[in-house]
Amino acid sequence: MTKDKPRLRKGLKLFDVYVISTGAMFSSGFFLLPGLAAAKTGPSVVLAYFLSGLLILPAMLSKAELTTAMPKAGGAYYFLDRTLGPMVGTIGGLGTWLALTLKSAFALIGMGAYLSIFFHIDIKMVALGFTAFFALLNIVGARETTGLLRILVIMLVAILSIFILHGLSVVLPMGMDEIRETRFTPFFSDGFDGLLGTVGLVFVSYVGLTKVASVAEEVENPDRNIPLGMMLSLLSVVTIYVLGVFIMVAVLGVDSLSQSLTPAADAAIAFFTWIPPRWGQILVVVAACAAFASMSNAGVLAASRYPLAMARDRLVPQGLAKIGRFHTPTNSVLLTTLLIAVAILTLDVVSVAKMASALQLVLFALMNVAVIVMRESRIDSYDPGFRAPLYPWVQLIGVIAPFVLIAEMGWLPVLFAIGVAVSGFTWYTYYARERIVRDGAIFHVFERLGKRRFAGLDQELRDIIKEKGMRAEDPFDEAVARAFVLDEQNPAPIERIILQASHLLEQRLDISGEELEERFTRALEFGGVPVGHGLALFHTRVPGLETNELAFCRCSKGIDATDARLPGGEDIHAVFFLVSGSADPGRHLRILAHLAGRVEDDGFLEEWLSDEDEQDLKETLLRDDRFLNIQLRDGHQSATLIGTALRDLRMPEGCLVALIRRQGVIIVPRGATTLRTGDRLTIIGEPVGLSRVVNQYGDSG
Repeated sequence: MTKDKPRLRKGLKLFDVYVISTGAMFSSGFFLLPGLAAAKTGPSVVLAYFLSGLLILPAMLSKAELTTAMPKAGGAYYFLDRTLGPMVGTIGGLGTWLALTLKSAFALIGMGAYLSIFFHIDIKMVALGFTAFFALLNIVGARETTGLLRILVIMLVAILSIFILHGLSVVLPMGMDEIRETRFTPFFSDGFDGLLGTVGLVFVSYVGLTKVASVAEEVENPDRNIPLGMMLSLLSVVTIYVLGVFIMVAVLGVDSLSQSLTPAADAAIAFFTWIPPRWGQILVVVAACAAFASMSNAGVLAASRYPLAMARDRLVPQGLAKIGRFHTPTNSVLLTTLLIAVAILTLDVVSVAKMASALQLVLFALMNVAVIVMRESRIDSYDPGFRAPLYPWVQLIGVIAPFVLIAEMGWLPVLFAIGVAVSGFTWYTYYARERIVRDGAIFHVFERLGKRRFAGLDQELRDIIKEKGMRAEDPFDEAVARAFVLDEQNPAPIERIILQASHLLEQRLDISGEELEERFTRALEFGGVPVGHGLALFHTRVPGLETNELAFCRCSKGIDATDARLPGGEDIHAVFFLVSGSADPGRHLRILAHLAGRVEDDGFLEEWLSDEDEQDLKETLLRDDRFLNIQLRDGHQSATLIGTALRDLRMPEGCLVALIRRQGVIIVPRGATTLRTGDRLTIIGEPVGLSRVVNQYGDSG
């Protein structure tokens, strides 16, 4: 076996996803950009923030789908590489890395600007100092990084909530008619073009929403936590942005607002009348520093995963893929913070904002293209835990809208985006192309048109499915509980095992044993049977089948060694036969992957060969935290079950009796089955439910 590559530690939960996403958005967008944006479009800056929040929805939905299908470090780079090929992946990875580092530099400059309200400091030197601090923090670990983010985001949301609630309590009594006439007329100071250009400018305020895709490899249960965390974050941020900017315009007026680099602090001085003005200003400066710190911290965390992912794929020097002693990409973090430092020293604020926005707009358009390619490639192993709704209309809007906004932002961001694309293409052509041997999912689309495909991608997606594991709704436990079991004590030819398993499975399927036997034999002849770790795994999909049916054979002495069709040169002691419907290939592949992963667990084969009977074999396959044994004995807690029919049992939700062993005989449970003294029950279910069963009836111990 090959040595496993170092893996990033999975330690990020739902709230961590929320704080990474939220912390990456609440910074320049609220505390720095409103004044710059108001200078371009006037009071309609409020509408610009709202429209930007709407326009990021296609990118968010598409990125959530791609992330739950491929939760790997590198986010946008990884998706573009595996869908549109390594050349586009190189351009996308470089572009996203630059955009995130520019956004982090923007936030660090903003932090210095707010601190300069109270202290005579060099803004850029302060920004560089914080850059070094966040570099050190990110080297120590992602979990430690999000620990700080939790504190910062909680503090930030609390202060901004006070800002919003108190601001509304001051503004609304003025009357909406007066506010409209004095502060919001004329609504568009530079027409519709000015509004569109401003939407593009403030779009950078929301790009942090999808940063969590960069650290998806470190997220627990990504199928649930990533989409839900992103949606909660977007809802929070849009609400606070729109209401906050509305308050700034209403309190300061466009003329004053457009001249300010610290608009939130200036607004606080104007309406925090219940405390000394200085204290209101301090409160907002604290919030601003928390926002800029959280954004910068999250930015370094996310951006550093791009060189890591590209180095893993040999697109950049492999030293950037090195995982340090804290299980973090040390070299990648250092390179990212070096680029942030260069941006702080050489670029002005508006240029940073525009260039970051332009790059992100292009990349978000490509994310939507990537979803279209993956859907149309029809790869069975493309198995996202979340699917973007309203396909393909959402994606088509997400492709067109970004380029309309970029065109309204001026020549600088357009030229910068073109320059990044040319640089990425040049790097790929002269450095990376000779080092890689893969193509993207787009060739699976071409294959449907008679062109070539890249088979390695399908295998990589299968490996990702195995790494992600089962979903809560997958019927693995039920399939094992009702599986047919064969037990060969002597060396057996594989043909006999296939024949016996096929005729057992036909009892539950609308397909003959002869056809199943032919399918399994054909897979064996053409090398379609995965073999390894003492396992041979036969599988097929049958149209119209609603369940997943399983049969397996324990071969104590192994398969007849004369059969050269089973590769690997090792003894086969476990042969599985899985039959599923054709409507859900993802579920079929997840069950296969879980079977293979279970067999690879330490100690599995030894336990498998020592099991006494069918029930022991099934319990060996089941996850330890998902099944429970209860022996019904007089004078024990379980005695209350004796004489009870299964239909009358009151089990916790999600728990059921899967097997009954009575006097050495396995009984398939039915509603009318009455439990007797000495019965051994195998109960499957969720861990919480099983713990309730133990409290009520005891266990086999």
